[in-house]
Parts: sequence; structure tokens; C-alpha cells
Amino acid sequence: MAQQERAIRTRNAILAAAAEVFDEYHYEAASITDILNRAGVTKGALYFHFPSKEALAQGVMAAQARALELRLEPAGLQTLIDINLRIAHEMRTNTLLRAGVRLSAAVQRSVGISELAPFRLWTELFSSQLTAAKEKGELLQHVDPQQLARLIVSSYTGVQQVCALFDTLAELPEQITALWRVILPGIAVPGVLPHLRLDSTHAELMERQRLLPGTFEVETDG
Repeated sequence: MAQQERAIRTRNAILAAAAEVFDEYHYEAASITDILNRAGVTKGALYFHFPSKEALAQGVMAAQARALELRLEPAGLQTLIDINLRIAHEMRTNTLLRAGVRLSAAVQRSVGISELAPFRLWTELFSSQLTAAKEKGELLQHVDPQQLARLIVSSYTGVQQVCALFDTLAELPEQITALWRVILPGIAVPGVLPHLRLDSTHAELMERQRLLPGTFEVETDG
């Protein structure tokens, strides 16, 4: 048991170090030596858990959702908005989440790594919140929760990538708020709109998500 716990701690230390290096230098310029030095582990320990740089990138991408604990209840439109804004705030300070999101888009183009699990996870999570919102009468009749979930994930990813490109991640919460202001009139019933909170500070979001019913994890392929 002690050996297994040490292995888990070593693996987590490697992932944390890899996330920092990928975030600072991007995938192409990041080196295994930099990651080893940052993690403080031997090359043998690293390759035991991750046989290549590509495997390390996949590990960081798969771990991005585990970098967050999110309150998923009460399910519905407000909780989905809170989750979106919480992620936007966390992207500024949570290195594992930020590196995972960046790698999910950039690495697949540059070296052909296929890791769709994070995108599937966010789509499923958003879809479940939207399904609950529709059952509660919060959404207009024409709204398809699964289709809308894919659209929100795609739009959110695009906004994140543009902010990352221009080094303006500090503005991400504001940009995501603007995105929701555009989306909401086309999906929410008029009576719900005045009750939705969009101008939340990070402290207010954390308070609304303070009591956690559980966490969710990315299931990787293979």
C-alpha cells in the first residue's frame, strides 16, 4: 500500500511539473530534462509512468478536469453558468487545468495526438446541466441540450484559445460573461433571464460552489 501511494505521489508530481513546463514553454519547446528537474524525480521514474513526451501531454490533458472540484447541484442553467465562469477564473491560476486545455487544442494539430476525452467530458457535463434546465422549464422549446452543449464547448474553447494567443487570460471571465449574454436570449425562457447571475466575482462563485457533492474524472480511451 505504501509503495502504491508513493507511486501515485510520484505520478502526480510528474504531471504537475509537466503542466508547468508545457504552460511556460508550450509543447514543442518543452523538454523532458526541464520536466525532470521541475519534478525532482529520476528519468527511470518518469519513464515508468510516461514512456514519452507525447504520453506526458496526454496525461496532462486527461488530468485537466481532475484539477477542479465542481458543484453540480442543483442542476440547471445557473449551475452551468457558474461552472463556466469558475473554469474561466481557474484558468488564470490553475496550471494543470490551463496546460491541459491548451494542449487539447494545440498538440493535436502539431504532432497528431488524439485525445478527445476532455472535450467529450465537458460536452457530457454541459449536456446534463442543460437537460436538467429543460426539464425545469428554463429553456425554450426548440433547444436541443446535446447540440447546445457542443456549441458552448466549441465557443468556450475558441474564446480560451484567443485569450491564450493574445496573452489576455486575465480577461477570460469577462469574455465568457459576454459570450453568455449573447447566448442566453436565444435559449432561455424570458421569465428566467432576470434571475440568472452573470456578474459574479470569483469569491461569490466559490461560495456558491463551496459544498461539493463529488468530483468527476476524464475517462481516457484505451
